[in-house]
Amino acid sequence: MALALVAMVVYAAGSVGLMALIKPIFDNVLPKNEDLGLIAALILGTYLAKGLGSYVSSFLMTDVGQRVVRDVRNSLFRHTLDQSAAFFSRRTSGQLVSRITNDVNQVQAAAETVTDLIRESLAVVGYTAMLFYYDWSMALVFLTAAPLVVYALVRLGQRVRRVSRRGQEDIEHVTHIATEGLAGHRIVKAFGAEAREAERFSRASDQLYRTNMKITGALSALPPIMELIGGAAFVGALWYGARRVQGVQGDFMSQGEFVGFLITAFAMYTPIKKLSRVNASLQQAIAAAQRIFELLDTHSEVRERPNAAALAPLKESVEFRDVGFAYDDEPTRFTLRHVRFKVRAGQIAALVGLSGAGKTTLVNLIPRFYDVTEGAILVDGVDIRDASLRSLREQTALVTQETVLFDDTIAANIAYGVPGADRAQIEAAARAAHAHEFIALLPGGYDARIGERGQRISGGQRQRLAIARAILKDSPLLVLDEATSALDAESELLVQDALSNLMKNRTTFVIAHRLSTVRRADVIIALEQGHVAEIGTHDELVARPDGVYAKLHALQSFDDADRQADRAEALS
Repeated sequence: MALALVAMVVYAAGSVGLMALIKPIFDNVLPKNEDLGLIAALILGTYLAKGLGSYVSSFLMTDVGQRVVRDVRNSLFRHTLDQSAAFFSRRTSGQLVSRITNDVNQVQAAAETVTDLIRESLAVVGYTAMLFYYDWSMALVFLTAAPLVVYALVRLGQRVRRVSRRGQEDIEHVTHIATEGLAGHRIVKAFGAEAREAERFSRASDQLYRTNMKITGALSALPPIMELIGGAAFVGALWYGARRVQGVQGDFMSQGEFVGFLITAFAMYTPIKKLSRVNASLQQAIAAAQRIFELLDTHSEVRERPNAAALAPLKESVEFRDVGFAYDDEPTRFTLRHVRFKVRAGQIAALVGLSGAGKTTLVNLIPRFYDVTEGAILVDGVDIRDASLRSLREQTALVTQETVLFDDTIAANIAYGVPGADRAQIEAAARAAHAHEFIALLPGGYDARIGERGQRISGGQRQRLAIARAILKDSPLLVLDEATSALDAESELLVQDALSNLMKNRTTFVIAHRLSTVRRADVIIALEQGHVAEIGTHDELVARPDGVYAKLHALQSFDDADRQADRAEALS
């Protein structure tokens, strides 16, 4: 940055130096043929210095700008990833991607014009000093237009900023619609909604077009306004200077001074015009930067305490002590209330209940995707809010119904939680998850890429990869959220066996609507409308005919019988 500033000063000095050579050309070289060689050498040297200053300052300032934008984009992405689950529930992926890409691109465009801002500002200052050097009274006449120029820049700049913010919001909306439509392309096709989605996108695109045209209108108005104001000032200076040369008004002015003044005044138009464009670009960048910093200033609802210590490996129990939870958008409506239970290390705890009972919300509190509103969750007697997030989540493995895989190789997906794992460890985890068999049949094996969200493999295969990922992480605390609910009979048999391998010697929280999945649990926790209705083993809870679990068991007995038949058919 310092070297770039030096180069800018050299550029500005070269620009002003050329203007300073005009007077001796008209006063000495043309009429008397004096100092021709010296003036020619000075002109060439000045152009060389100006060119070098322009190149060096442009190159270095672009480097500075690109570094700044890179750091902003990286910080924005990391800051967004660090937010809580509640943050992501209130925003769409398209909106967040737009902030990270489109908004930062606007800042990048402005960062690349900072060179012009500083360099041309220095040139204008130098030209102004040159005007006063030639004739201070004539300079004052010429600069009477300066307030009008500043007023036009400010007013139009404010409009550009306002409309640019709307433009960024429109781009965000377009990105959201595109992301949503492309991610759900199978549903769109299945319901024949291509035309409807295209029309929805078209409406958003038209709105963006109208907003962009408003920005273009404001930007297009600036150059002619600047030219008109500058032309009026130039005419005033020309009229006043002509009278000075003729000796009609004030002190006599030489032709060299007069021509030098006029050429300098005319030369000022180029940097001022560039500055007007820079101002417009900066206003657009300010609008985008406001949106960027709004996001950077949004801090996660789940915060790590300053004195947070690493959580020791789980040895004794996980306890929910009078836990209550309400989402921030509905702080008075508790999803969970007065939840109390304790699960000993190594036990399997099954969470059952009707949809909306609070099962998924409860397990999301364990790795602190959300923080409890009331009460506390204790691991070996330590409130998890007093532990560092990293140490807590290192002890937790998660397998969900909606398996999240990345567009990478199978090996990279299995080793996602343990990036340094070698191929032998990855293969051992895959064998334990009954995934090695299908992996070996794929072209490329463990190096095969599986596409976005694992779309190139089946649902059961994706689930087994997720289980292999959890096995390799080898965390003492395991959360299974509907891990088998969307599978066919044959896949479920394989996944159930893989889950059995995964749950060995781990403290496990299992959510499942199929009660056959939870019969072997050490403790079953039945939830009803956010409360713990009953706790016990399968036999104990079935013996209570009016209990929540017994009713769920009765409802699903027929379904279980059907599934047993499906399994027998699959095995045959």
